Amino acid sequence: MESTGVYWIPVYEILEQCGFEVLLVNARDAHNVRGRKSDVTDCEWLRELHSVGLLRASFRPAAAIVPLRSFVRQRATLVEEAATCIQRMQKALTEMNLKLHTVLSDLTGPTGLAIIRSLLKGERDPERLATHRDPRCHASQAEIVAALTGNYWAEHLFALKQNFAAYQFLLQQIAQCDSESEAVLTTLAAQQPPPAATLPAPRRRAISKHQPQFDLRSHLHRLTGGADLSQVDGISSQVALQIIAEIGTDMSRGKSEKHFTSWLALAPNNKVSGGRLLSSRTAPSANRAAVILRRCAMSLARTATALGAFYRRLAAPAGKAKANTATACKLAVLVYRVLSGNFLYEDPGATAYYQLNRARQLNSLRKRAKLFGFDLVDHATG
Repeated sequence: MESTGVYWIPVYEILEQCGFEVLLVNARDAHNVRGRKSDVTDCEWLRELHSVGLLRASFRPAAAIVPLRSFVRQRATLVEEAATCIQRMQKALTEMNLKLHTVLSDLTGPTGLAIIRSLLKGERDPERLATHRDPRCHASQAEIVAALTGNYWAEHLFALKQNFAAYQFLLQQIAQCDSESEAVLTTLAAQQPPPAATLPAPRRRAISKHQPQFDLRSHLHRLTGGADLSQVDGISSQVALQIIAEIGTDMSRGKSEKHFTSWLALAPNNKVSGGRLLSSRTAPSANRAAVILRRCAMSLARTATALGAFYRRLAAPAGKAKANTATACKLAVLVYRVLSGNFLYEDPGATAYYQLNRARQLNSLRKRAKLFGFDLVDHATG
């Protein structure tokens, strides 16, 4: 079956429920011969290619994971729409010369939401509005008063009111998505035997307000048979849920970690002609799991971890884009190993990575010096 838009999904699911083994084929792999283009000839061409083994099945997670993936993707869409509403609220405030963004790091924090609610109820006095300042807010009350001195135009207040209502509605929708995801996770986890290994302590104690408000780690720990992706640097419990929703938990479907990184389009391309390497750039891809891993790699740039040190070492000579791809590739390998059940990740730290890299460079220099007939001499440092 050729994957075109979303039209293949209902037919695929019906055939899968009937017990058929359905191969979902990328349209690029089954491009028809020029001049023979219709639905019937496309079907005939797919049959001919498949009969000689020239078609590869696209990856699709197990049927039990598909509902979870739908809920997780729907939540991501709602979060993007909520972010758009926040930007529109900020625009309405700026058009009224209310510079809340200069004193508040988060408009949807306790202080920002309290001020917006008071504004929409009719309060206009900056002194009274500033009394909603949360004690944890870094800005002083005088700074908030100065930021709230502006012009309260009716049309901008109307836009603020509508976008605030839309934001509150989207928060309810996100909570409903989290409830459905929790129900699916509970069902999937109950079908798995209890893992032999206990759930390790979390790396981070703080929980973001944007994460699902239920115990993700326990459900994922049982679902994966004792693996905990949140122990890997750069991967939180919410990100672990997104990765598992996209790729599933069965790593045996990939031949090796190299095939896995190649499927994610994070491995270097191999374009050789006549014994000459034409290009090794990674192929373009819209793989959602790869996008998640790239985002995780970007968050490691300034951390005191081995992966962060690896990112910084590559970013200096090669640029941040290539360093981000290489770090995402390393994260993909770690994800494959952890979900395979044979690996427990422990961060060695940036210092250990720098020492290991220094030893590798010294060994390389000794080999090159020996090749030219020289020897390296180690001098004691004072």
